[in-house]
Amino acid sequence: METATPIKMTKEEIITLLRENLLEIIPELEGEAFSNDESLVDLGANSIDRAELIMLTLEGLNLNVPRTEFVGYLNINSLAGRFLEKIEAGA
Repeated sequence: METATPIKMTKEEIITLLRENLLEIIPELEGEAFSNDESLVDLGANSIDRAELIMLTLEGLNLNVPRTEFVGYLNINSLAGRFLEKIEAGA
């Protein structure tokens, strides 16, 4: 079985992808100004929403990493940093 190669992105590009995915999951945030450092919970994301955000982003980056690798990353900035680590590690 062939392993997929992760899509190389900068942290800023990953942040954009995360924000797009978050708006897909929580459309009520459309047009709202929110910081990348705001807690996803404070933005209205429940545990299922956060799991979906991670899953959509993993798919968008072509990464094959367990979602448990993202436990404790509670905002867009910290998630983007973790995704970048995984890309650079060639996950």
